[in-house]
Amino acid sequence: MLAVLILFPMAVAVLAHFIPWYRGRSWLLPASGALHLVLAVLVSTDGGPGWGSWVGLDPLSTLVLLVTSLLFFGCSVYAVDYLELRRDRGNRQMVPCLLTFLSAMTLAVTARHLGVLWFAVETTTIASAPLIYYNRNRLSIEATWKYLLICSVGIALAMLGLLFVAYAGLAGGEPVSLQLDRLLAGGAHLSRPWLHAGFVFLLVGFGTKMGLAPLHSWKPDAYGEAPGMVGALLAGGLTSVAFLGILRGVQIMGAAGDGALARQMLLGLGLLSLVLAAVFMVRQRDIKRLLAYSSIEHMGILALGVGIGGLAAFGALLHLVNNALTKGCLFLAAGNIHRAFASKRLEDIRGATTRLPLSGGLFLAGFLAITGSPPFGPFLSEFTILRGMFQAGQGPLAALVLLLLATVFIGMGATVLSVAQGDPPAGEAPFRDRLLLVAPPLGFLLAILLLGLYLPEPLRHLLENAASLLEVQP
Repeated sequence: MLAVLILFPMAVAVLAHFIPWYRGRSWLLPASGALHLVLAVLVSTDGGPGWGSWVGLDPLSTLVLLVTSLLFFGCSVYAVDYLELRRDRGNRQMVPCLLTFLSAMTLAVTARHLGVLWFAVETTTIASAPLIYYNRNRLSIEATWKYLLICSVGIALAMLGLLFVAYAGLAGGEPVSLQLDRLLAGGAHLSRPWLHAGFVFLLVGFGTKMGLAPLHSWKPDAYGEAPGMVGALLAGGLTSVAFLGILRGVQIMGAAGDGALARQMLLGLGLLSLVLAAVFMVRQRDIKRLLAYSSIEHMGILALGVGIGGLAAFGALLHLVNNALTKGCLFLAAGNIHRAFASKRLEDIRGATTRLPLSGGLFLAGFLAITGSPPFGPFLSEFTILRGMFQAGQGPLAALVLLLLATVFIGMGATVLSVAQGDPPAGEAPFRDRLLLVAPPLGFLLAILLLGLYLPEPLRHLLENAASLLEVQP
């Protein structure tokens, strides 16, 4: 079933290239997304099949698989009407690239071999580059080249990290292997200097793809120029996959007895990401670039949670879920606002809740959710991370994080409220809310509201098991 889950989106991508009907090609996306989500749920409840040397599931990969599959399904429903509105751009390239992107993310999530993980993450770069260039203008091609260049350099560094990890086994007297289970079982015998160097390169490589500061410079341009649904998949799906790559490195470091060193590195990059995002979100005039800096902020929060460990690691994994769904709501709503005002610049947008009552309201509610306002899910996960900081005796760090979160709230709020309030510009709007364009962000918003009010027991159990994998010592 895992093989089907990985390969069938690629098969449908090939089929989509030859289907002559425009609308039929578009509907392949939600059909594939729904089937993928059903299969992902079945696989995740089947006790982790496929524990081979190449692909398989553990609680960490199961969590990321379910999140990315749910996010893709929502975006695929949104894509049907979006592509109908963009017939001038066509969908013969968009649909196959989206399905290939889904297949590559699934392979990366389920990989039990670090070489397979690396290959799949690099494939996501190639598949998503045409999606960023979809609008085919000067800014989008600049963003695409920056994305390709920086992320490819990052992935190359990750490959160097894999070579160092493999050599750590050889220098420690172990057989050369990049199979995750073997590395974890023989972690105590790995050569420490080579393992440390390998983890640094893995952190830099996958951290570039994740968008941790100071490795984030591609993010504002790529998110700002990509269509809203592509931004949602990058901010909620691809970052989660890259974060999983870093967590695999944390697991190996923990198995070797060097988990504390890995956590210190994550704490440093996480705090730097929060500081940078707080600075650049103040007086931000572009709503999509604003969401890009918000993504950098929340990647920092994830890194901080895992860096603290214990309860904070549980909160970080819960925040991974909340961030992905909230970013889906925000980027899809921002895409609708962009079309209604033919601009994403603050000086051209006002009165969004008047012109687009549903999309404008979702954008405003999404802002409250992503900044950790109750009763939404991100409030619960951020509160859990802060509790973990205080339990770990990191009170000064928790106070600094609260200060930075308050700065983000004020900076982001100034932009979002300016967009939502006031009277819209005179003239007929080129776009109005449509069912398939507001139902997915509304569904994401309701999901994070539910997670803020009630944490389902199966999800809690999965999060606990996933967090326990990060605490394993030799």
